[in-house]
Amino acid sequence: MRRLSAILAAALVLLLSASPAAAAFGFKDLDVTFTTEGGAAVTQAGSHPFAMTTTLGVNTAVVPDGTVDPETGEPVDAEVPEGEVKDLTIAQIPGFVGDQTAIQRCSAAEFATRDEGYSSCPDASAVGIAAIKGEFNAFPVGEEVFLHLPIYNLAPPPGVAARFGFVAANVPVTFDVGINESPPYNLLVRLRNIPQALLFYGSEVTLWGNPANSSHDSLRGTCVGSPTEPTPEAISKGLCPVSVSEKPLITLPRSCKGPLDTVFDAVSWQDAVAGGTATTHGDPPLPNPIGMTGCGLLPFSPEIDAELTSAEAESPAGIDFSIDVKDPGLGSSTGRAGADIAKVEATLPAGVTANPSAAEGLGVCTRAQYEAASLAGAGCPPSSKLGSVQIASPLLEESLAGSVFLAQQDDPSTSEPEAENPFDSLLAIYLVIRSSKYGISITQAGKIEPDPVTGQLVSTFEDIPELPFSHLNLRFREGPRAPLVTPPLCGTYTTEAILTPSSGNEPIPATSSFKVTSGPNGSPCPPGGVPPFKPGFTAGTINNNAGAYSPFYMRLTRADGEQDMTRFDSVLPPGVVGKIAGVAKCPEAAIAAAAAKSGRAELASPSCPESSRVGRVLAGAGVGPALTYVPGTIYLAGPYGGAPLSIAVVTPAVAGPFDVGTVITREALRLNPTTAQVEVDGAASDPIPHILEGIPLKLRDLRVYVDRPEFTLNATSCDEGTVNATLFGGFADVFSPADDVPASLAQRYQASNCASLKFKPKLTLKLKGGTKRGGFPALRAVVKARPGDANIGGAVVTLPHSAFLAQAHIRTVCTRVQFAAKACPKGSIYGRARAFTPLLDEPLEGPVYLRSSDHPLPDLVAALHGTVDIELVGRIDSVDARIRSSFEEVPDAPVTKFVLSMQGGQKGLIENSSDLCAHTQRAKAQFSGQNGKRRNFRPVVKAGGCGGKGKKTGKRTR
Repeated sequence: MRRLSAILAAALVLLLSASPAAAAFGFKDLDVTFTTEGGAAVTQAGSHPFAMTTTLGVNTAVVPDGTVDPETGEPVDAEVPEGEVKDLTIAQIPGFVGDQTAIQRCSAAEFATRDEGYSSCPDASAVGIAAIKGEFNAFPVGEEVFLHLPIYNLAPPPGVAARFGFVAANVPVTFDVGINESPPYNLLVRLRNIPQALLFYGSEVTLWGNPANSSHDSLRGTCVGSPTEPTPEAISKGLCPVSVSEKPLITLPRSCKGPLDTVFDAVSWQDAVAGGTATTHGDPPLPNPIGMTGCGLLPFSPEIDAELTSAEAESPAGIDFSIDVKDPGLGSSTGRAGADIAKVEATLPAGVTANPSAAEGLGVCTRAQYEAASLAGAGCPPSSKLGSVQIASPLLEESLAGSVFLAQQDDPSTSEPEAENPFDSLLAIYLVIRSSKYGISITQAGKIEPDPVTGQLVSTFEDIPELPFSHLNLRFREGPRAPLVTPPLCGTYTTEAILTPSSGNEPIPATSSFKVTSGPNGSPCPPGGVPPFKPGFTAGTINNNAGAYSPFYMRLTRADGEQDMTRFDSVLPPGVVGKIAGVAKCPEAAIAAAAAKSGRAELASPSCPESSRVGRVLAGAGVGPALTYVPGTIYLAGPYGGAPLSIAVVTPAVAGPFDVGTVITREALRLNPTTAQVEVDGAASDPIPHILEGIPLKLRDLRVYVDRPEFTLNATSCDEGTVNATLFGGFADVFSPADDVPASLAQRYQASNCASLKFKPKLTLKLKGGTKRGGFPALRAVVKARPGDANIGGAVVTLPHSAFLAQAHIRTVCTRVQFAAKACPKGSIYGRARAFTPLLDEPLEGPVYLRSSDHPLPDLVAALHGTVDIELVGRIDSVDARIRSSFEEVPDAPVTKFVLSMQGGQKGLIENSSDLCAHTQRAKAQFSGQNGKRRNFRPVVKAGGCGGKGKKTGKRTR
């Protein structure tokens, strides 16, 4: 009855002083020690101490007991805890680990069964002793009572790695062990909803380093003694041997960091919070803080194994990358665990590169998603998964499984460092390991660095958690969109790794080799170690109606295992020309601006004006049957590489989640001055892009669509022709044209329905000045053609008998060498010419030369200049004593008007044999169309300054 009254009185006092007690809730005397059997401090890294003891006390207050000392009559004071601990979390020092397989477990049923206040757990499951300072009622000041209770290794529930427990006053108390979900992934001991059956003043919990050691027999399980007999003398009377194999339960960190802190956090039943730390230390006198020592004694000899999932050259592949660690000291109570792996730097062999095919349909894991990966229902999206990861540890019964995800690419436009991924890099991966069984969630980021020139991949994982493992396997997915490309040639390839130990000792190298045994799709290895180069080629207009506008299409392809495309030349068939009249040119400043933009920025706001767009491209990159296609836009641009025109192919390099900028490829355009054929000059153009940001493109399919409305015009000749191209392949050094291998390509081209085109050109001739006999008149000839007719293919004009060739005036003649060098002497100019065409905004014009020829007389050459240059060559001869000019090869291009003005007087090539005004003069004109049609007619040769005399006579000359 007296005890009950005392309890009620103490409770009343506690209630009356609840507010100040709650405010003073806190810890004292916190300590964690690792000791030998003799009690000396253990600091050897990787060792297994004899015991680990965690000491914890709570703040107390002195209050009246409510009773009076019968001898003195003075009130009796009691010491009461300042609050009652409800939840307690103890964060162990980083690198400290326990082995859940070290000792037998007590089942939940055994733990719940009571026998005189004890659980029925077998002695073989005992792992230590809990000395609990507590009572049902308050201690008198200066007194204390400890309950010594056996601690058992319990079967953990789902979501818990390990569970320990003891029974105090017939009330079970359990504490769960798990791994922190955040770095440094240290062990967390959690006690939740601690019973209030006793007033709790503190505890001293001891876990045995090797529970099976016989030195613990007298304190094992039921041998601890009765709660009513808590003295050490009573405890030592017991003897409870067990027959189990010796295996260490706990292992100290394998790195010599420190001193290290164990962190305590608690919440009371009164919702107050408290915390504190205990720092590792050596033997007294204290505090003597010290970390782990002796790291130089820790062994470290891991091995790697790296094998691609395909043995075929230049094919899509995943990879199996494993690290194996043999660490007998980890499981030996007398040994030392080896150092953990703190850093891995693995370099894949040259030739193993990132596969552009993998980008199609691939997602990314954002920084926020990665950081939420430890939360249920959150984390990286499935679309960003690249493969799987498995980890086996001798400390766990089952291996851990997880996934490998692609991290979001760095965005240079963001100012915050590490906003997208921890490395601000193009490539990075996340390992996310989860175990619902053990409640474990571990994440690890890795940086992937491709060599900007070769594409060779270097993977780096740093700050790896200090958690021992025996086997780690990363497996990247295989299949058509596997993330890697195998080397291009058969042979043996070696992966090299540098493995850094947590002990701080020197890193060690490790290697693993694999073989490539065939070409793509099981084909033979290329002889001589040089890949073949047999590209495919298709080209032509979509609608081949003669004289009609039609989109033009060209496609270049190569097979896996062939040399890379480096550059190409192309010559379109005669008559297939582009109408650049009305088409703007993309300014150089706009092209430079596009090159400086990200791909997504260029897509959102194209730099070149739409008015300069002439087509599009589609580039397929990667290996295997599934490519990643990236579109681009073709713009007309100004001079480039010495050519008068160019096209700028602007390709926002956005593929799946990747943006590697905007790629500009300039192709120099020329017009053959004799045939007016469009030529792409590969030597003066940019090479075909080979590698971007360290990712070899493996370009396999290049499609060109020149599809601007009313831009590409078909020939008006139905003669069979070809689209010709020379595609160059490179292997040894794709950046140097010196070792490029040319492949000549041709695609048949032929326009149709030429006969449906009409053909009716007109010619007017006029002689002006010097109309009398012996005069030297100037000549003006004007040819007009109707739009939509077949183009002129040839023209022969024979002047009337009245016109003689003034050979005495042929003084200076330009040689062919001079003409080719554009160095004709001024005296070789005898006239000028202008040509008007709907293809250009401005007419072409230029001098007319007499140029040396294989014929008896010099050739008449009109050198027309403008946006492009054209050379129109006419042969001069005499037939029936009449001057004849023959233009045998006129380009198949529309010319609505052609004006030829030849000088008179001292530079005149025509001499009158009679008075031009005496008769009407007629020439002979024979025009042939590109479609084979002919038009012969006799145009009048008008004479300027005759005053109508010729008309009055009514006579004419032939």
